[in-house]
Amino acid sequence: MGYSVRTVLDWAYGGVDHSIPGNGGQECSDFIGGTQRIVETIFFMVLGSALLYFGYKSIARDPGLPSKYDRTDPTIKRVLLVMLCMTFGIETGFKFASGEVIYLLNPCHLVTMVQIYLLAAPPSQSSTVVFRLGMHWGHGPILALLFPVLNTRLLPFEPEVYYIQHVLIYFVVPPYLLWMGGAYTVERVSDLRWSIISLGIQYTYHFGPLQLFAYLTQVNLNNMLCPAISDPFHGQYWRCWSLFHQPVLTFCHNKIYTALVMAILSPFRKPSKVNGDTGKLEIIC
Repeated sequence: MGYSVRTVLDWAYGGVDHSIPGNGGQECSDFIGGTQRIVETIFFMVLGSALLYFGYKSIARDPGLPSKYDRTDPTIKRVLLVMLCMTFGIETGFKFASGEVIYLLNPCHLVTMVQIYLLAAPPSQSSTVVFRLGMHWGHGPILALLFPVLNTRLLPFEPEVYYIQHVLIYFVVPPYLLWMGGAYTVERVSDLRWSIISLGIQYTYHFGPLQLFAYLTQVNLNNMLCPAISDPFHGQYWRCWSLFHQPVLTFCHNKIYTALVMAILSPFRKPSKVNGDTGKLEIIC
């Protein structure tokens, strides 16, 4: 039994190289004091919980979800599901081979899992809810593409799979689902309730389970222990800056991204079987 536990832990984070700056280790874990870490954690957990509560309470009164759904399962959707599952499966295999399975807790991998669910599950109100929330996390994959961290990816084709995964979850799957319409529709531009809930989920996840696993294993998951070397907000209060840049990214990126995708894809879209669907993608204010 002891050997099994050690093996699991070795798979989880035994291969993480703490000698790489910003990757983890005792120095990274001690970047800020315990008091500051506790105060920041309490603040952001309370803030995140409040955002979740008020956002959910507002949506519960008027969800604004479609009442009818097109239940067809297009071939392209299934092909994308196979492609994304294969890519994520290879990425997971790399993590097991290198003893870095714990990195699957990072947000971009969770976004990948969300999109696999959306491609696999039949259209429903649950799909619409998950889709609208997931669209607000798209700034993560684009930042990962613009500022890739590849110095820890040493296995053959590991960097290539990194790019393939992030291209799929940013440039391929979300635009295709928006093009399908039906269950995969977004809220009005002026409706910020879904943005508020998405931001609440981000804060509670990062300062809750993600930080806990990072602290226990001394692995710098999504820079929760210490800032990345290239972090423009590098310093003692790098996490506090998320109070400003995350709301901007969460609220604005989704609206701009959706508007651009709709403008590009609208001429190529055909009507679905959902009543009232004319086939034209429109941005409703």
